[in-house]
Amino acid sequence: MAKITASVYTSHVPAIGAAMDLHKTHEPYWQPLFQGYEFSKRWMKEHKPDVIFLVYNDHATAFSLELIPTFAIGTAAEFAVADEGWGPRPVPKVVGHPTLASHIAQSVIQQDFDLTIVNRMDVDHGLTVPLSLMCGEQDPKAGAWPCPVIPFAVNVVQYPVPSGQRCFALGQAIRKAVESYDEDLNVQIWGTGGMSHQLQGPRAGLINAEWDKRFLDRLIAEPAELAKVPHIEYVREAGSEGIELVMWLIARGAMADVAGGPAAKVAHRFYHVPASNTAVGHLILEQNRA
Repeated sequence: MAKITASVYTSHVPAIGAAMDLHKTHEPYWQPLFQGYEFSKRWMKEHKPDVIFLVYNDHATAFSLELIPTFAIGTAAEFAVADEGWGPRPVPKVVGHPTLASHIAQSVIQQDFDLTIVNRMDVDHGLTVPLSLMCGEQDPKAGAWPCPVIPFAVNVVQYPVPSGQRCFALGQAIRKAVESYDEDLNVQIWGTGGMSHQLQGPRAGLINAEWDKRFLDRLIAEPAELAKVPHIEYVREAGSEGIELVMWLIARGAMADVAGGPAAKVAHRFYHVPASNTAVGHLILEQNRA
């Protein structure tokens, strides 16, 4: 059967993608950030999955304010790279995994989570920047990224947004869905977005490093308790866009240790500020086997 072997957590700051696309990664401002992902790129080559289930939020690209699904799973065979106002990023298209995605949708819906099934959508920087950070620069003429990707979009833009508790429970449902798939697949689940940042209003530019690092500590050691943190704490401590961190709880909930399995192993942890007025967090957890 399929197994979730690791979870990856990373910010998806659009300026990071621009720095890569414009070949600025070695400039003094950007170099410390990209050094923090050198290990991750090596790790990715050594632990290449068969499929990545990538949790992210759409930034008014595939979904406008006219239609806002809380949870949307991409079941198409491929997904085009979105034009976010300055042309699509020069990266490969995203190839999906329709059979596994459809199986997950069936299983998760039967576990009483309402998913929106999306058979056509463009994917924006929320999805492509994490792929770039973990896989390195890719030839845009290449057929696709190194492995298939199932996009899973979460509404953390327009209130009401899902609670951390709901996201954590959803991750557990996704793990059950993956493990009920009868093909032997190595699946990674990625949670993206955050960390602390605010893009507008009197607190624009807010970064709370102490709170961010404590979030990482708790994500590793006490995720079930972390899932109980209310929305207002995210907004108060991590800024209006800090609510993106509930998406990390989906990935964490999908790890077997939260259901009594072996403890997860921290393979890599990194934190850096600032990156375009945003705190960047990154974590790789490997699933130990009993």
